[in-house]
Amino acid sequence: MNSFNTFGLAAPILRALAEENYVTPTAIQSKALPPALAGRDLIGIAQTGTGKTAAFALPILNRLAADPRSPEKKSCRALVLSPTRELSAQIHDSFRTYGRHLRLASALAIGGVPIGRQVRALMGGVGVLVATPGRLIDLVRTNALRLNGVETLVLDEADRMLDMGFIQDIRAIVAKLPVARQTLMFSATMPREIAALAGEMLREPAQVAATPVATTAERIAQRVIHTDRAAKPRLLVEVLRAEPIERALVFTRTKHGADKVVRSLAKAGVEAEAIHGNKSQSQRERVMAAFRSGRVRVLIATDIAARGIDVDGVSHVINYDLPNIPESYVHRIGRTARAGAEGVAISFCDAEEADYLRNIEKLIRKSLPASGERRGASTSAPQRSVPSRPPADASARAPATGRRRQRGRGRDAAAEGGASAAAGEGRSAWPRFLRRPGATRRDPAAPTGAAER
Repeated sequence: MNSFNTFGLAAPILRALAEENYVTPTAIQSKALPPALAGRDLIGIAQTGTGKTAAFALPILNRLAADPRSPEKKSCRALVLSPTRELSAQIHDSFRTYGRHLRLASALAIGGVPIGRQVRALMGGVGVLVATPGRLIDLVRTNALRLNGVETLVLDEADRMLDMGFIQDIRAIVAKLPVARQTLMFSATMPREIAALAGEMLREPAQVAATPVATTAERIAQRVIHTDRAAKPRLLVEVLRAEPIERALVFTRTKHGADKVVRSLAKAGVEAEAIHGNKSQSQRERVMAAFRSGRVRVLIATDIAARGIDVDGVSHVINYDLPNIPESYVHRIGRTARAGAEGVAISFCDAEEADYLRNIEKLIRKSLPASGERRGASTSAPQRSVPSRPPADASARAPATGRRRQRGRGRDAAAEGGASAAAGEGRSAWPRFLRRPGATRRDPAAPTGAAER
């Protein structure tokens, strides 16, 4: 289908889509919308940036528009679960955008902010609730939310929720939902545990895939640079100065590593900010606003905090640390080359990461070309312009690394350490499974962290 007008969507929804210049549905939307609008359960395999939010938001909004009855107090008619605060916030924004011409009450329930405002928002009931699993459980346990009125359940980024240890929380939530409901599950990959969960929760689901599972975007120029670990800080500065950077997203494996990279760049005169689970919600929102506006053009992120980062104009993704979960590589580089644009993905690989690189190449079914080799910490950097500030100014803005407990964070503090350390080398693409259900292995080099709520 080459037009949203062919799906039978309500007129107010089509009006909102036209205002957003949505004309032609993406591949995942074309395949997922018909069965979802028909009320069927659905498993959607789609990488980030493919338009999957609209693939589940539009059917939900259409259903609510066709039956506009008010929800019961302290309840919701549609429940959307996602792994991180940023992704949840963006999903909620999408519902508000597509449903702007509907009389629809919606709410966002995430950690990192006081729970009282969320409790008040749910008092009269809402049509759509977007939440992280941990905060949702808090609301249920305090009797601020009842789940017996849920008509549609969405699990977005299901594979990432598995990595973050949310599967038992999800099972506990599903146990409180009505049996007669529609369930939509979306995931970039289909590890064995997610397939088992789908078998428990979904009834004769339609299965759609926008692209081959665990493939990487063709518009992304990927390459790897072999280097010593000690040479990585200078190599990053060199790459940032040599490349035509519009916006760069740099991935580290740990929260501490992200802050360390920010300080290293500041000493070289390159302004950067970090986003990770030790940041308060207000800090994360400030950093993201600066990145979106272009005031900060280099963002250092961990895998978990980066989920939900949907920013146009990310020209480069740099893997400062290779992920030890191969699927995370696919998620990472999917932050560039969005909306038909082209992008560049550069990975640094030291000797200890050689196995990670082999697992990534096995998953994506291609070898990454090597563009050079850097040894030692004294490489010289070409002098080209890079978004920067004087070193003193940048150093003053480098974030602190202290672990302060923020009010309302609870278990919602990010799980970059725990999630990134969950073993992934055996979790191949659907339907090939190499892991036992529930089996995980941890990287001894990765720290343990609390899960994002």
